[in-house]
Amino acid sequence: MEYRHLGRTGLRVSPLCLGTMNFGPRTSEADSRTVMDAAHEHGINFFDTANGYGSHKGETEEIVGRWFAQGGGRREKTVLATKLYGDMTDWPNDGKLSAYNIRQACDASLKRLQTDHIDLYQMHHVDRATPWEEIWEGFSVLRQQGKVLYVGSSNFAGWHLALAQASAAERKMVGLVSEQSLYNLMSRWVELEVLPAAEHHGLGVIPWSPLAGGLLGGVLAKQAGGDEGRGTSNSEGVEKNRATLQAYEEFCADLGAHPADVGVAWLLTRPAVTAPIIGPRTVEQLTNSLRAIDLELDQAALDRLDELFPAPFPNPGKPAPEAYAW
Repeated sequence: MEYRHLGRTGLRVSPLCLGTMNFGPRTSEADSRTVMDAAHEHGINFFDTANGYGSHKGETEEIVGRWFAQGGGRREKTVLATKLYGDMTDWPNDGKLSAYNIRQACDASLKRLQTDHIDLYQMHHVDRATPWEEIWEGFSVLRQQGKVLYVGSSNFAGWHLALAQASAAERKMVGLVSEQSLYNLMSRWVELEVLPAAEHHGLGVIPWSPLAGGLLGGVLAKQAGGDEGRGTSNSEGVEKNRATLQAYEEFCADLGAHPADVGVAWLLTRPAVTAPIIGPRTVEQLTNSLRAIDLELDQAALDRLDELFPAPFPNPGKPAPEAYAW
């Protein structure tokens, strides 16, 4: 396993991040533990979760916490990332990014995760109602207390990243070290301004939904074989993109590679990307995901993928404003 630095930090993480959103709702606790153990066996040290994940809010963190509690170096070997933002109850201040909620959400996550610190604490969304001075004050207290090592964002626009970093610089803080964004061959909007902003500020990009909800995972072949999955249940998405998906799967067949591997391998070539998030429900799915790390796409393959999935703005391959202007 060749590890990558998370953005400009000295922290080294695996090129695939284990997403845990299925743990609880779709994967039993026993199977979740098996998947996490297998991830470590294969060298994956980067795990991502959130306080709102699970059949009930907090369930997924609880599952991860009980896995840590088994010992055996499980916590020590894991770069643990979790998130806050969503309302955990209908009571005021149990969500968003006030200094009040940053403190109480962190303490609640630490309790569920059965650990004394979070390695990467991520804002799950922008909170337009809370000023950056307050947000950074909340996080600075957690860092001083040793409860949080690094701070990241998720679903931010490029200008949100710039605002966050400017405010952090005023406080002499490191600021953000990562941005978790929706990014895949079928959703390339972040190339317009988020990726350039991340590169400029030295943030590691952590793409979520790397296979577009399963559409890039060989959905047509799965349908033909009678397999069920996230992609096959998205009949509208399949029909809307059938011609492109058919050409994509034929291209992958010519490469001798599985479509899911090509989709993830493409992301690993993108500027600023550190580690796409994979969300295996089983050990088999986890093991299959590892193939993407060793798949090398030459320039001809990358050019063909650009033809199949062009960026949705006039001048792809150029930064904003050239991407949409002259």
